[in-house]
Amino acid sequence: MKAKRSVAVLAVSGIAVVSVVAGLDLFSSPGSNAASDPVSGRAEMAVLNSEKAKAAQSPSPKPQTPEEQAQEVIRMRNQIEAVESARKAMQDQAELRQKAKNAALARYKALQKTEKNSRDERASRDAERKKLSGTPKEVALNLLADHGWKESQFTCLDSLWTKESRWKVNADNPTSSAYGIPQALPGNRMAAYGSDWRTNPVVQIKWGLDYIENAYGSPCNAWAHSKLKNWY
Repeated sequence: MKAKRSVAVLAVSGIAVVSVVAGLDLFSSPGSNAASDPVSGRAEMAVLNSEKAKAAQSPSPKPQTPEEQAQEVIRMRNQIEAVESARKAMQDQAELRQKAKNAALARYKALQKTEKNSRDERASRDAERKKLSGTPKEVALNLLADHGWKESQFTCLDSLWTKESRWKVNADNPTSSAYGIPQALPGNRMAAYGSDWRTNPVVQIKWGLDYIENAYGSPCNAWAHSKLKNWY
């Protein structure tokens, strides 16, 4: 097996680690290379960076054998894959819950459909338009009540989405397919809320608030999870 230099960037929730080392190509297979296996590459870089940190703490560390390095790379790769799998599974479950809610709501509306006063309808439309106008943060604050949350929950929501995307509608995670203000993984999950999900902050915010409610119950619970696990 031919020795090679590996350069990779490991980025997990805004933390970037860069490591350069000469070693064995532990993950290459026929027809593939490190660039075609980003998870393996990130795992290898995480292991090498861990070795660097250990070296800084100890004046004369015992170097790992190639076999030990291979085992550590596999362990770190599995850990990274587990985090990505857990995050995606959480969003899958939340999406299923939302679909069930939407179906129940559609049945309820069909049963409760009645004629409404045109003045009431006009007032309702005006109120909805007002609620969805303003900056992304203002829209999110206006929509908290729709989920039964108090305005105090906005502090947690602001911290969470500032960490995830800085409230940028086109925020694109370079290490995954997460996208937008709430960092939906993948971004096209939000298409069910609007075909313009790539550029419309209201669509992204509505999806993000529903996801938080279904997965965590409230923005503060989601923020607590993010601080503990470094993802939500």
